[in-house]
Amino acid sequence: MERLIEKTLFASRWLLAPIFLGLSLAVVALTIKFFKELLHTLMHVVSMSEAELILHILSMIDMALVGSLIVMVMFSSYENFVSKIDLDEGDEKLDWLGKLDSGSLKLKVAASIVAISSIHLLQKFMEVQNIDNDKLLWYVIIHMTFVLSALMLAFLDKIAFASHREH
Repeated sequence: MERLIEKTLFASRWLLAPIFLGLSLAVVALTIKFFKELLHTLMHVVSMSEAELILHILSMIDMALVGSLIVMVMFSSYENFVSKIDLDEGDEKLDWLGKLDSGSLKLKVAASIVAISSIHLLQKFMEVQNIDNDKLLWYVIIHMTFVLSALMLAFLDKIAFASHREH
C-alpha cells in the first residue's frame, strides 16, 4: 500500500506539465501584445514626444523581461519538478538549463520582479506631473517592498545554503 501511494505521488508531478504548456501559451499572448505595441509605436513615432517614445520602449522592455521570466520559470520548473529535458546532441541548449535549482530560481524571479517594478516606477516618474504625490509615494513603497523582499530572500538563501555551496 505504501509503495502504491509513493508511486502515485511521484507520478503526480506530471500534473504540472500542462501548467508549463499553459505558460508557453502565455508567452505567445505576450508576443502578440509586444508586436501590437511595436506596431503602434512605429506608426506614431513621428508624432510622439521623446518622453512618450521612451515610455513605449520601456513598456516593450517590460514585456521582454516578463517573457524571459516566464521561459526561465517554465523550463527550470519543468526540469526541477517533472523531468529532465533531453535534447539531441548538436541541438541548441540554453547555458543555464539544468543548473537552476528551486532556490536559485526563486532569487532570479525576485530579481526579475524588482527589475520589472523598476521599469514601472521609471514610467511613473516619466509622467510625474500627471500623478498625485500620494500615488507616487505608494508606487515607491511598493517597489521598495519588492527590493527588500528580494534582498531578504537572497540573504536567507545565503545563510541557509552557504555550507552546501562550500563543498
